[in-house]
Amino acid sequence: MSPRGRTVASVIGFVVSVAAIFVLPHWLELFTLINATIYVSMAIMTLSLALIWGYGGILCFGQAAFFGLGGYTYAVCAINFGDSTWAVVLAMVVPALFAALLGYFVFWGRIGDVYLGVITLTMTLIFFKLFNATAGDAYKIGSAALGGFNGIPSTPPLNLPWDVGTALAPEDIWYIAAGLLVLFYFGSRWLLSTSFGRVVISIRENERRTELLGYDIRRYKLGIFTIGGAMAGMAGILFANCVFVSPTMFSLFYNAQVIIWVTVGGIGTLLGPIFGSIALQMIVAELGTIDGLDPNLILGAILILFVLLVPKGVLPSLRVLWERFRKPPAVVEASPPTGRPAAGAQKATPSQQPAADAGGRS
Repeated sequence: MSPRGRTVASVIGFVVSVAAIFVLPHWLELFTLINATIYVSMAIMTLSLALIWGYGGILCFGQAAFFGLGGYTYAVCAINFGDSTWAVVLAMVVPALFAALLGYFVFWGRIGDVYLGVITLTMTLIFFKLFNATAGDAYKIGSAALGGFNGIPSTPPLNLPWDVGTALAPEDIWYIAAGLLVLFYFGSRWLLSTSFGRVVISIRENERRTELLGYDIRRYKLGIFTIGGAMAGMAGILFANCVFVSPTMFSLFYNAQVIIWVTVGGIGTLLGPIFGSIALQMIVAELGTIDGLDPNLILGAILILFVLLVPKGVLPSLRVLWERFRKPPAVVEASPPTGRPAAGAQKATPSQQPAADAGGRS
């Protein structure tokens, strides 16, 4: 697609997204709207992994760690401060700082991709076990009881900045969640179009060559990894406002789901994982209403089918089909009649004739 076509498509997509944000609350029931907000919050976490993995080439199995840290930080700070304003800020800063600290040791230590996945997955499991073991009155941070496996069900909702008395309704949280998804999507596109983003993509394509060109690849990988951690923390804040905070936010279930969503939507794209995340969540929720059917089994089967049959993902495959459809058919020129040279054709000179005959015999 030409640059002008991409610009037009971006403008159309932005207008449609904004229209959907304001129209859906008038069409959906409250329960459905809350579920839609959950889908959008998970789509933001999926977008964070799509940015880290699809463009940075960093396969992170611990995106749920940043997701859970964002949710727990928000709940603890909101309870202690009595205000969600600074709780939101800290809930993005803490996962970002943890991602920066973890990334520093991983990238400066030249850890390989396989070991990076193992380390991030291990950190998620550590958080899962740690917060599961916080049952009892002794486990408190200020006035916020961590609650062990039960989590923190009394998570305060978002309120207007520095206005504790005005708590946001579910419709308002939907506007914030959907607006942030659009903002993060176009912000990610802008980031990838900058010199920083182009270097990150070049690292994904050929890390050694990018380093030989004079770039400190550790800094760029750390930067994109930290940004992804902050985005996942924001997803945890929105999720905490729709459900509640619990150790399951660090579970393998969410880790596996987000990887499946990115794979199905298309690695190396931003829009594909978003739609893949929302579509698969809707499918799994619908399958969960059928007795005797395990939605997780269906989700695993979908992953296997896509890996075997559509390894590029939905969006890249649709792009290939579209390019084939719109590509004009090749024009085949009719060969001239035997014995009659075509108009404008030159006779072969004596010096050329043997070569032609030899070529015809080979």
